This record gives sequence, C-alpha cells and structure tokens, in this order.
Amino acid sequence: MASDGQGAKRHQSRILRTSRLVSPEGSPGEWEVGPVNEDLLSRIAAIDQHALDAWRLGRLRDELRQRDFAGALLADPMNLRYATGTRNMAIWTMHAPGRYAFVATEGPVVLFEFSATKHVTAGGHFDEMRSSTPWIYFLAGPRTGEKATVWADEIASLLARHGGGNRRLAVDRCDPPGAERLLAHGIQLFDVQEAIEQARRIKSPEEIACLRLSMEVCDLAIDRMRAALRPGITENQLWAVLHETNIAHGGEWIEARALVSGERTNPWFQECGGRVIEAGDIVAFDTDLVGPHGYLADISRSYVCPDRRPSDTQRMLYALAQEQVLFNMGLLRPGLGFRDFADRCWRVPEGFMPNRYMMMVHGVGFVDEYPSVAFAQDWDAWGYDGVFEENMVVSVESYMGEAGGHEGVKLEQQVLITADGAVALSRTPFVDAIEP
Repeated sequence: MASDGQGAKRHQSRILRTSRLVSPEGSPGEWEVGPVNEDLLSRIAAIDQHALDAWRLGRLRDELRQRDFAGALLADPMNLRYATGTRNMAIWTMHAPGRYAFVATEGPVVLFEFSATKHVTAGGHFDEMRSSTPWIYFLAGPRTGEKATVWADEIASLLARHGGGNRRLAVDRCDPPGAERLLAHGIQLFDVQEAIEQARRIKSPEEIACLRLSMEVCDLAIDRMRAALRPGITENQLWAVLHETNIAHGGEWIEARALVSGERTNPWFQECGGRVIEAGDIVAFDTDLVGPHGYLADISRSYVCPDRRPSDTQRMLYALAQEQVLFNMGLLRPGLGFRDFADRCWRVPEGFMPNRYMMMVHGVGFVDEYPSVAFAQDWDAWGYDGVFEENMVVSVESYMGEAGGHEGVKLEQQVLITADGAVALSRTPFVDAIEP
C-alpha cells in the first residue's frame, strides 16, 4: 500500500491543485482557481480527429466543385485549420501570414509551413508538407517582391499540375504583391470565403461533440466567475477567470474583451478594464470563448454583484432580454427562412431599439460564422435570406439597454438546430440568474 505521501504525489499528478489569486490592494479576501476537470479532459482527448478532419475537407471540396474552382489557396488560420486540421501560432499568423495551404479540388492538399515549425503540424490532415515562402514585409523587407515571385511560381506550378486545365483558384488572404503575380500566370482569382462558410454551416457529429465540450469548459468557467464575483474585484480580474479555466482545459483564446460592469454596461460593446465592481452593479459578459479543438462557446450572461438586491429596473431589463432570447429560440427549426424569422421574431420595445444588438442570430463553429440574421428594421441595409438547417449551431442574441439609460443586460444562448427545434448547449441557467 502506498504511503500517504506517495498517494498525495499521485493525486497531484492527476489534477492541478487549487491555487489562490491575491486580490488587489484594498480589496477584501482572495478567490480560488479551481482544479482541472480530468473527466472533461479525457473526453476532449477522445475526439476522433481523423473523422473531424475528413468531414471538414470533404465539405470544403464539395463547395469548391459546385463553384468550378480548381482548388483553394488558404492563409487565414481558421480556414487552414478547417482544411488541414492544423494549428500553429494562430493569433500571430492572423496578422503575420506566412503559412498557407494549396487544396486541390481533385488532388492533394499541400501544407506550406515555416521551416522551423514543421514538427508542430506534422500529424495534420494533408498529403505533403513543404517549407513556406513568407513574403510579408516583416520577414522579407525590401525583398518582398522577390519572395512573392517565388511564392507565386510555386502555387502556379501546383495549379498547373493538379487543376486539370482549370485556372480558377479560390483564395482568402492575398495582398497585392502576391495577387499581381498569380494573375500574371493567367490564374483567375476568386474569394473562397463563401465556399468555406457554406461548408462550415452544417456540423458533423464530431464537430457537435467538440462544440458541446467547449461549452462544458465555458459553463465551468462561468461557475467560477460567479463564485469569484464580489465587491472589490476588477473587471479584468473576473475576466481572467474565464481565460484561466479555458486554457487549463485545452482551450485557446477569447475573441473579445466583452465583460463590463455598472454604467459601462450601457451602451454595449465596451471593453473590460480596471474598474472595481461594486455591490449591486450589473456585470454583463459575452464569453466569445475559443475552446478545445478550436471550437467556439459563445453565450452571454448578466449578474448582479452580491451584497445588494437587484433593483426593479435591473429586473425589468433582465426579464426583457430573457424573453427575447427564449421567444426567438422557440421559432428556430429546419426549413425556416431568415427573412421569415426576422418578420416573426420578438419585437424590441421602441425605447430599446437605438441600442439593440447588431444582429439577432449568428452561426457558430470555430468562431462566429455564417449566417448573420439581421433585424427586420435593418433588412434593407444588412439583411440576406437563407434557410436554417438541421445540425447548424447558432447563437441567439439579446441586449437590453435604453438609450441614455444607466445599465444594460446582455444575454445570449448557443443552440443546436435539430429536427425538433433548437436545443440549448449551455447548462448555465437564465431563470433567476440575476439573483445574487
């Protein structure tokens, strides 16, 4: 039998011990960072990566065929991951592209990786890996034109070999030096985003499992945020709990700094900062959490900081936001058109229309994706039609804050559209959630 000391060591190797974060000077107490959930980690690791990758590449190729594209040239890290199952410095390469992939519609997938990081993506879903030729100014400097020529010559050679005479290439990110050189090869360039967004709109069983796991991480983080919420904590410190829980469970990043309190909750779209949260403040947040396997958990909740009861105004704001989300969720079903949804949706009271959220519903996958469904009032400016389908995942939005009002409430629910309607993916409740 192991000694108590040996048993403790084994326990420590299985889970991260609870630690404590020191509160800011002048703030009472401390709050805990919880242990890693080992069961959740095990289920995240059990995802069938091969099935995930094969489905996504197949979906993309189907869309490329429908548009008569010979292939796609992808540099956006979201698109690269969808097509190849690889990630490598995703945030950095969003602003410093230097890795890319050529996806032949009828042929190989060739991943171009930084020479020094090939080992990172060696197990991805592709046929060949080559060293990339980055031509961004940061890396190429005054040799940008030279490097862009080498880059374009290699892409043109692949298209000639695997395009079957088709010169129609779909691309995502291609600045003028590269685009000019591809055009000089007689290649026709098209925007790939429609094809890849349409591919993403329907989720496979593995993708749905990933989205559920990301939401479990998100729900756990919200439990810990609510436990940490007390007078004296800052917005940034509370927001850090969301990050810590996500990263500890294999998650990746948070898309925005959308956690605010008190008067900073109206209007929406302010970023969290060092404001000290006080008793009775509304604290509203939008998770925008890119979790395990790169999938999004995108919900919003609003709470009242403890030690003071919610005011009648706060209760009213919360009730309106909850009613909007639940009513609009109840409309969702396969076959419902976007315009039909907009015409039938919950009507925002006039005093709240100026500060309404920018959309009613948006798609969810790696990040926010197609579709974005506009309010009927915004249809002429931003609306477009389409149809909700089974196995789409969407988030249903609400923000309630009167023009010139003191506070606002943000609520949002992420749902899976099934044959029987919308099913919420989050277990974090709405009902009575405003009670401290």
